[in-house]
Amino acid sequence: MKVDTVFRYFPGLSEQQKSQFAQLEDLYRDWNEKINVISRKDIDELYLRHVLHSLGIARVVHFKTGTRLLDVGTGGGFPGIPLAILFPGCSFHLVDSIGKKIKVVKAVQEALGLKNVIAEQARAEQLQQKYHFVISRAVTRLKPFYQWVKYKFLHESFNDLPNGILYLKGGDLTDELKEAKKKYRLFDLSDHYEEEFFETKKVVYVGIKR
Repeated sequence: MKVDTVFRYFPGLSEQQKSQFAQLEDLYRDWNEKINVISRKDIDELYLRHVLHSLGIARVVHFKTGTRLLDVGTGGGFPGIPLAILFPGCSFHLVDSIGKKIKVVKAVQEALGLKNVIAEQARAEQLQQKYHFVISRAVTRLKPFYQWVKYKFLHESFNDLPNGILYLKGGDLTDELKEAKKKYRLFDLSDHYEEEFFETKKVVYVGIKR
């Protein structure tokens, strides 16, 4: 899959955004040779398995300018980097406990000229800042994840979804969601993308009670 598929699903991108998305493949191929942050088979499907998957969150909510987001366990920069390209008026804090992964994220951010991204080697529990949304991609089960981030939210809420967690997950989530004991909404990415890869992929939204 090439970058054109991203443009098809997200029409109206600026020339700068198109250029930034188009640069991702070469940047990640290059860095993956030095520091393995994406599996060998996945690097050939970067736009499908990483970029479009990350942008699945944007099919659920269109973040308004000024939204602050925390990406926990960002790995090589997903979902944070693609979303930061799509929403230049929002600020993104990308954290991971593994330093070499953050090194890659910082290099990609610098190459793309993304001024709205801060990348940091840290654990979510250590952070003092607060955000409108916490985003992530299958870092752990929802129950422990919720415990990591439940005090990281701002009071003000101005997006179409109230502040909360937007978690990219796949497969059968029945047991995991039952275990978490939280009110949630599930969004099927197969409703938004036609590719077979997305048949079992979902965005789990958990609002934060005040």
